[in-house]
Amino acid sequence: MLATAARIKSATRALPIVTAFLLIISAWGLSAQSISLPSAPGSVKFAAIGDNGTGDKPQYDIAKLMTRIHATFAFDRVIMLGDNVYGAQTAEDMVSKFSLPYRGLLDAGVKFYASLGNHDDPAHVKYPLWNMGGEHYYSYATNNVRFFALDSNKVDQKELTWLENGLKTATEAWKICYFHHPLYSDGGTHGSAIDVRALFEPLFLTYGVNVVFAGHDHVYERITPQKGIYYFVEGAGGALRKGDVHASAMTAKYFDTDQSFLLVEINGDVLSFQAISRAGATVDSGTIQRQVKP
Repeated sequence: MLATAARIKSATRALPIVTAFLLIISAWGLSAQSISLPSAPGSVKFAAIGDNGTGDKPQYDIAKLMTRIHATFAFDRVIMLGDNVYGAQTAEDMVSKFSLPYRGLLDAGVKFYASLGNHDDPAHVKYPLWNMGGEHYYSYATNNVRFFALDSNKVDQKELTWLENGLKTATEAWKICYFHHPLYSDGGTHGSAIDVRALFEPLFLTYGVNVVFAGHDHVYERITPQKGIYYFVEGAGGALRKGDVHASAMTAKYFDTDQSFLLVEINGDVLSFQAISRAGATVDSGTIQRQVKP
């Protein structure tokens, strides 16, 4: 790599600054040109990962790629879609499976906002780096976006009442919900969590939720809008089930051959998204115009 860097330095001396920069970034495995998001000043920028906490090399690879991308697309938060840590969850495990792989982002001031999956220790609602405030479900807002981090493991009436009140009183233009079990998924291992859908979806429809993110199936999938709501599955931030998507009429796009993560930007009434593989390839991208509830 040092020899390669030296050759690039020599080759780029006579090139325009931007061209040289792109060439150098490309040598490290990711071209800056591959980030297609607008990166508009003042926009809401975040990343989404799910089923990430394996402690294995693919998780570290994804984390390193996210850190490199952050240098040019400065997202300030990461939403975590559950199964944030697998297996043992001692203090040492929380280092090797979370704070160590994401150290570059944490040191840059990026905050992680977790939801719990079925493999997460419920006690970790108090883990400070997950910013859950000791709660299994919580809400926060930035600019014109209101986020709802939900617990889909055991939905009870208390959570539903809290969610209804939160959605009803939210004044932000965008309402985004995220949790572990997908309401719609073509994953062959789990698929759609119909029981959770029956509980959450009526509230989403009544109170104008725009976009929903979930994990659980270890793949990336974008679902065609369901009853006017956009759904993403991003459960391949560390774990992976190759070839697990059984595409159907509701499949808009999927990627199930390598780990991945999702970048999102909201600027005014437009949401832009870009799913990126562990190799740095864009596997899906597009824009969503904010739906206006009648």
